[in-house]
Amino acid sequence: MSQRQSARAAVFSAGSWGTAAAKVLADAGTSVVLHARRSEIADAVNTVHRNPGYFPDIELPTSLTATTDPAAALAGADYLVLSVPAQSLRQCLAAWAPYIESRTVIVSLMKGIERGTGLRASGVIQEVTGVPLGRVAVLSGPNLAREIMEERPAAATVACVDETVADRFQDACHTAYFRPYTSTDVIGCEMGGVLKNVIALAVGIAAGMGLGGNATATLITRGLAESSRLAVAMGADPSTLAGLSGMGDLVATCTSPLSRNRTFGAHLGRGLSVDEAAAETRQTTEGVKSTEAVLALSRAYGVKMPLATVVDAVLHGDVSLHAAAAELMQRPPKPEQAARSRVTDATNAPSLP
Repeated sequence: MSQRQSARAAVFSAGSWGTAAAKVLADAGTSVVLHARRSEIADAVNTVHRNPGYFPDIELPTSLTATTDPAAALAGADYLVLSVPAQSLRQCLAAWAPYIESRTVIVSLMKGIERGTGLRASGVIQEVTGVPLGRVAVLSGPNLAREIMEERPAAATVACVDETVADRFQDACHTAYFRPYTSTDVIGCEMGGVLKNVIALAVGIAAGMGLGGNATATLITRGLAESSRLAVAMGADPSTLAGLSGMGDLVATCTSPLSRNRTFGAHLGRGLSVDEAAAETRQTTEGVKSTEAVLALSRAYGVKMPLATVVDAVLHGDVSLHAAAAELMQRPPKPEQAARSRVTDATNAPSLP
């Protein structure tokens, strides 16, 4: 029997990306149980094969089942696939940890930094559960949930320090419309997903202000440069930031109207307050929660991040939108090649414990 036929995954929980990941795994032949907080969601998945909270118009595989019982979801699971807000991960995982079996691989879909600790999701997972890093994997890439639910072509990176674990999960989620690649660069894969959300807020703000396509391209390009500087300083491989979990995710998040972070930024750019933008967006926007933590990391590693700094100032009401745009444009000019060199030089910087 092949790994694909025998694998069992528990997906926590039934939000938009969790539901999309559950569908991908089920379509790949993996046995999937989706954990939902609300019984009406679990009942709908089991009876009418739909998630009425997020995708009421899309039918789910009949092989995909759901439950509100974490113990039942995790019983016999080869994989625990986590898709919860980064700031809720610690509390949620502490409640679920007693049901995680010793052989279960924990796969993070999250793209945020825990405020207060500066930990990536993999670090929180290790700290809460005590599992070795070889049993923690990350799935990240240009993965807009709605498009994946519609089975439009997509790809992603599965990263784990244990190559065999990455290979196994790659097989467990490989479908005709979803193509996973593998990597051992967990830091780069996670940081690409985190940092693109912050840059997408900046791009959204510019779009909301009507600054045009040139501004969008500039923000994406310079955003990738400063994101790469921080990720590499933390120990990431520079090539990872040029791949699916870096540039790929950045482009999708910055250019698609399906992107929560870009949409949130666009609301700000049109003059809404942070609270009003949150009410309009209605779903978790990881960039808003993580920007302050990202800047704390940038200070710890001595990496300048002008775009993230301006986004944070806008979020906290410390600077107006027009003043923020002017501040970025009035930064001292410099050779572009010099910025690239700093990314290369940072490869020798120490990583976090």
